[in-house]
Amino acid sequence: MKTLVMKFGGTSVGSIQALKQAADIVKTQSEEWGNLVVVVSAMSGVTNALIQCAQAVTQGDQDTYTDLIEGLHARHLQSVNGLIAEPNERNAMIEMVECLIQDLHMICRSAHVLGEVTPRGIDAICSFGERINTRFFSGLLRQKGLTSQPIDATQLIVTDSNFQNAHPIMGDTRKKVEQNLVPLLKQVDVVVVTGFIAANEQGVTTTLGRGGSDYTAAILSDALHAAEVWTWTDVDGVLSADPRIVPEAQVIPELSFNEVGEMAYFGARVLHPKTIRPIVERNIPLWVKNTFNPTHPGTRISQEPPSIPGKITAITTIRDLSIITVAGRGMLGVPGIAARTFSAVARQDTSVLMISQSSSEQSICFVIPTVNARAVIEAVEEEMALELIRKDIDRVWAVDNMVVLSVIGAGMRETPGVSARIFGALGRAGINVVAIAQGSSEYSISMVVAAKDADRAVRQIHHDVIENEKGSE
Repeated sequence: MKTLVMKFGGTSVGSIQALKQAADIVKTQSEEWGNLVVVVSAMSGVTNALIQCAQAVTQGDQDTYTDLIEGLHARHLQSVNGLIAEPNERNAMIEMVECLIQDLHMICRSAHVLGEVTPRGIDAICSFGERINTRFFSGLLRQKGLTSQPIDATQLIVTDSNFQNAHPIMGDTRKKVEQNLVPLLKQVDVVVVTGFIAANEQGVTTTLGRGGSDYTAAILSDALHAAEVWTWTDVDGVLSADPRIVPEAQVIPELSFNEVGEMAYFGARVLHPKTIRPIVERNIPLWVKNTFNPTHPGTRISQEPPSIPGKITAITTIRDLSIITVAGRGMLGVPGIAARTFSAVARQDTSVLMISQSSSEQSICFVIPTVNARAVIEAVEEEMALELIRKDIDRVWAVDNMVVLSVIGAGMRETPGVSARIFGALGRAGINVVAIAQGSSEYSISMVVAAKDADRAVRQIHHDVIENEKGSE
């Protein structure tokens, strides 16, 4: 029997209306698929509130964390009372919420007495949003006439002990899925699984970090040999640009995994590359769909969808950046300058988003978040202290208020003239490009522009290249 794994993000299960819509979608798909696994996130805003709880506990602020927990308590009870009509089911759901909220209070009080919250404790606190919502959503499905069973992913996904950003141990996970999830699929119409959370080899709760619920869906899809994965969100699919900048942004019908990886890395609100790695390795197609417009086909993401030569798929931006330059005539032909520069950056635990070096070897520039710029400059100056004294390196400096703009598309590979179209569009808009980089994969071209020019640059490229190109197809 073919297996479908669906994931609903926070906005898709964040209100009474959204929960109704999500449950209707599940009921429809349960009639089409032999096995259906639904991964559910916490309601929108709940995980942030739980993080604030943990911060308040750390600060010894009992009033704040108590108020936050009571707010979560009231919100979940409101959802139960607004959606579950059958008295026995509603009473069971209320009892479940009361029990889990009581457990949350207990953990926070214990940490408050100790005066600290460890990463392990933060993961335990942050797990409650998914734990409550999964049980509630399963009850909602039962009210709609489906047989449904919730299960915590702590019983399915085994990870290392890197709390707050744990990594799955796939061999052990596959065994757990076979033992605990596969039998459930034979007994009920829909199994509902907590997103975001897992457990280490000792059974202690961990969380999967950024994009955790997407990661849960991908891990389970791998273990179940799923036919497809559908992730439900609040937009019609992956868009060609940020609609807040480009109102004419279009849904992209098909993408490759490589393109999605580039888009996520360069700031687009799409799947994080880490979270889809298991389905990339299994070559399982992934769909991005809109909970609030379920008839829209969405975006299909697969290994190698058909690509049109020269076609640009999307434009993305990363903001609040600085470009750091290390320059000096004495750098010419001196081995190890770049290695030492980036070792100094790494010691500051700073990620480099883009690198560019002149062929004369007299300068290296790289882009980092502005928040790290001062510390990185000091680290590089300390590393290059002797070269600065000898004037081999003239200076190390930053230019702030920079944006990395990336143009992405599988159709760009080995196609002449793509760069000319992009830079021609920027030239017509009178926008200066500070630095340029292109990876050997040729899936993207990245350029640094001033923050004041960034939105105009995105709109110009989208209009001149993506929209006009679509009109000529």
